[in-house]
This record gives sequence, C-alpha cells and structure tokens, in this order.
Amino acid sequence: MGKVPQTGDATDELEADEPTVELEMLEQTISIDGPRELHFNAHDLTPAPLPRAWIIEGNPVARDKRLVDSGGRLPRTIMWDCTAGRFEWLYREDEVAHVLEGLVIIEDAVGARQILHTGDTYLFAAGSRYQWTVPNYVRKIAFSYSPLSREMRLITGIVECLTAPFRRKPAWKNPRHG
Repeated sequence: MGKVPQTGDATDELEADEPTVELEMLEQTISIDGPRELHFNAHDLTPAPLPRAWIIEGNPVARDKRLVDSGGRLPRTIMWDCTAGRFEWLYREDEVAHVLEGLVIIEDAVGARQILHTGDTYLFAAGSRYQWTVPNYVRKIAFSYSPLSREMRLITGIVECLTAPFRRKPAWKNPRHG
C-alpha cells in the first residue's frame, strides 16, 4: 500500500503504480466489519441498493451511474461500485464486466470460484446466477445487452443475406487483397 506523504517529505509525489490517496482513504473506511459509508465519489455515482433478499452477509452499499442507456433491449454501459459484503446476483441479460478497482470473488451455481482483479474482464451470461464476495471494495464498468433469441438471429441472418448485394462497398481497397 502506498504511503501518504508528509509535509516536506521526499515522497511528496506518489509513483504511477501506487494507489491514489483517495483510494487509501476509501480502503480505510470500508471493510466487511467496518463502516459502510463511502466518503469519496469522484465518478458521481448514485445509490443503487441491492435487493435485501440477495444479501447473504454484511451490509454492502452499491452505487452506479448509467453512462450509455438507450432503453429497451438495446445495449447499455454502467459504472458500478460496491463496498464489502456477500450477495447473490441474477443476470437477466448478458453482461461483460471489467474490474476497474478492487477485487471480487465470484462463485457460479455449481460452486466454481474465480477471483476477478483490477483489469480482469468477465462475461456473465443471461440467466446465470453468481454469488459475489467483495472483501473490501470493487468498481467495475459493465456492458449489458439482451441476447437475441434464436428466431431473431435467424431473421437477422436472412435480412443480411438479402440486403448484401445492395450495400455500398467501401471506397478503399486493401493493398494485400487487390
């Protein structure tokens, strides 16, 4: 863990790979046994309480911010964070999650566990259920979308085949392929 610089100390600047002072403050105030209040909100996230029935242990506090939301079944992008706790999560649509800060331990319905660290990306399929254990804090960006039904994929494929001859060809040519 990085150290907080003292006035006049030679370590006045944090190294690039050191966590920020804000993250250190957050880590000091959030633990599975400690206070659940977030004091730092650089991303303007708003409360997004977990359904009480999903919480298994602790009192996790979740927040989110919709970055892109077209409504309906169209894709959306959400930034989400959560303090320490353990809870179930049912995925009603496909979600590709990328961990921005912290870590989470996920466990699927058959008991397979995986740790997602900062920088990890994971696909949660629609209809799946995972148990999340957040030891301290996690922040992710999630890209959610409703998968097309088999019938809709078939229709989309037919439409693409029928309209292919009428689509405009690109003006440029790849020199390798003539």
